[in-house]
Amino acid sequence: MIVMKATQEKVLAVLQSVSGIVERRHTLPILANVLIRKTDGVVQFTTSDLEIQIRTSAELGGDNGNFTTTIGARKLIDILRTMPADQTVALESNQNKIILKGGKSKFTLQTLPAEDFPLVQEAPGFGPKFSVPQKTLKDLLGQVSFAMAVHDIRYYLNGILFVAEGKQLTLVATDGHRLGLAQAQLETDIPKQEVILPRKTVLELQRLLKDEDTPIEMRFAGNQARFNFSGMEFVTKLVEGKFPDYNRVIPKNHKNAVILGRATLLASLQRAAILTSDKFKGVRVNIEPGTLRIASSNAEQEEAKEEIEIDYAGDTIEVGFNVTYLMDALANISQDMVKIELQDGNASALITVPEQTGFKYVVMPFHGAPPAPAGRGF
Repeated sequence: MIVMKATQEKVLAVLQSVSGIVERRHTLPILANVLIRKTDGVVQFTTSDLEIQIRTSAELGGDNGNFTTTIGARKLIDILRTMPADQTVALESNQNKIILKGGKSKFTLQTLPAEDFPLVQEAPGFGPKFSVPQKTLKDLLGQVSFAMAVHDIRYYLNGILFVAEGKQLTLVATDGHRLGLAQAQLETDIPKQEVILPRKTVLELQRLLKDEDTPIEMRFAGNQARFNFSGMEFVTKLVEGKFPDYNRVIPKNHKNAVILGRATLLASLQRAAILTSDKFKGVRVNIEPGTLRIASSNAEQEEAKEEIEIDYAGDTIEVGFNVTYLMDALANISQDMVKIELQDGNASALITVPEQTGFKYVVMPFHGAPPAPAGRGF
């Protein structure tokens, strides 16, 4: 049976859309495979890593009829990538093998039984569905995902908090030393729902979401989230645990504020970062009426000094920061101007965007010592 017959471009695009979560080596060999199910001319592709399941369907020609198998996803993609985009490729079933043909090339590939593929069980009790444009969610994720923790023992920090309440969607990420928050408006009023999406889920959504206004539909259950967009169904487990009270962390009444050009500040920080110590990445920021100064030094006693003219008439403040935390925030803001609010040399700084109400970024001061260990910080 010819399972599918279409151009390389079409087949490869569908496979790549579901294969981002597939590990080449897995304790369960079948999880390196994609589940292919053909029903009445429509081919459905499913992948899983036991935490996330992605499914999409496409009409890709071939014979009518029903057929199911699993085949190595990465291997199939690697072969298809070597063929021209307009090359017609065919997948044929032959007993327990799949034959891939394209031009004068022929590949015989091993399969594993479809019934052994572990499908995610749908959680009971999903909350109401709501949606935002894909572009909106992609932007929100981009504004906070860099602040997620990586392999933190406080496992609830290794992801992003989603809070949907009323007509607002809020995303929050923190690693205990900095915190990013971004918000968007929803069209419908929904009861409060709060979930933590795992880091891998966040990175995969960022890869798949498109810069367009077509909607992504979301539903949350106690231990699962479901997203539907661009003809795809994306189901993921959630991170259990209680996310920190982010409202307590965000400074409310800092009395000193300066608005300045994002690109100018970022360029100065990038230059100063070159001469920071590899271990601590600390820079000193000095703000006084009319001037912002940035200074860094390293173990070799090399120094960098930067000066930016600013419109500022507040207190003179000297404060240290991890330069990477500042650069991450500025690199993920698209607007031209940023606002920095400070209290003194010991309080966290608040970075916002004058033209955008929903974005807040908090960064702890840095006193030349290593960052706070797990359990300390905010």
